[in-house]
Amino acid sequence: MIDRQLKVGVSIFVRKGEQSLWENGIFQNCLFLVMLLMRSPRVAATYLVAGGGDGTPTDARFLADSPVPVIDLATAAEELDVMIEMSAQLSREWVIAFREKGGKVASMRVGNDYVIDIERMVFDKPNGLLINSAPYHAVWTLPEYEATCVPYFASTFRAPVSMLPHLWSPVVLERGIAKQLADAPSSAPFGYQPGKKRWRLGMFEPNVCMVKTSHIPMLVCENAHRANANLIEHVYCYNTFHMKDHAVFNAFANSLDIVRHGLSTFEGRFPIYQVLASNVDAVISHHWENGQNYVYYEALYGNYPLIHNSKLIDDCGYYYEGFDCEEGGVALQRAFAEHDVDIELHRFRAQQFLRKLDPESEVNVRIYTEAIDALYQEV
Repeated sequence: MIDRQLKVGVSIFVRKGEQSLWENGIFQNCLFLVMLLMRSPRVAATYLVAGGGDGTPTDARFLADSPVPVIDLATAAEELDVMIEMSAQLSREWVIAFREKGGKVASMRVGNDYVIDIERMVFDKPNGLLINSAPYHAVWTLPEYEATCVPYFASTFRAPVSMLPHLWSPVVLERGIAKQLADAPSSAPFGYQPGKKRWRLGMFEPNVCMVKTSHIPMLVCENAHRANANLIEHVYCYNTFHMKDHAVFNAFANSLDIVRHGLSTFEGRFPIYQVLASNVDAVISHHWENGQNYVYYEALYGNYPLIHNSKLIDDCGYYYEGFDCEEGGVALQRAFAEHDVDIELHRFRAQQFLRKLDPESEVNVRIYTEAIDALYQEV
């Protein structure tokens, strides 16, 4: 057991040029983690550590609102007691040198690395966060990866693996909403607006890895449309623009009534606060062993109907099982029939659930503090 306060860093990928907190969930996750660490009684000082890309702390303009300083790897090596690898992977040589000086290193894995690594190998994709034999003291991950990744991490990293709570705060979302309103005061307000005769549906799966794609959400919308042609006003398939000319995806899409009837468009990537307010009444989602996603939390925060297959968000939204797109179509019809009637119940459930994700909650601070303490326990 450590009997002193520690200086702790969280690695974040920084490159030259423009970056945004909305590029991927891991940047926001880094911010939420440092928010938690600032509340930990074990932590004296917290830092974001720029690494991974060709940028330096001065290039980290997208972190201008960070509650903690941004430092480089060289400074981190001299100043820190604990390094948490998160967005930027640490080199094996850096980890070894840091350990030799008495530092502790935990790798926080917040992606489905088993699937990502396999795709890189099987489909000859570029190398990414693959195993580099760095001697970590511990690997931390999330409950959504219990089935696919926990044994994989234990075997490949040869370090003890712990599951820690997923963290989320509306702070980044609220900043985005405020900026949107400042730039365009007449913008539609963020939050579900009841009373629509038809719904505009949105899906936001990244479509860069098979754990989160638009195929099942499109079929959910398709089955609901076949059952009730008066339900859907429009289907926005975000993050699909790069696939729309792919022969196989094109054939799949053009087989669907929601496409042939002119109800669907294939869009690029946008911050969710922009398009939820202006274009979307309900969110359709799907995952495969990736059931903790910020898009769920953002939709729930705005009380938007969420049609999903995640067992990790309590009783929020409208659930369908696994890959059952027909059941998903029924769930969408149920949401359309019930959400306006039970809107306050859904708001209450969402607020209760989102409180559990708060980086500054006593429970979450305690769990992460215990994980830091475990780095100093004798093996």
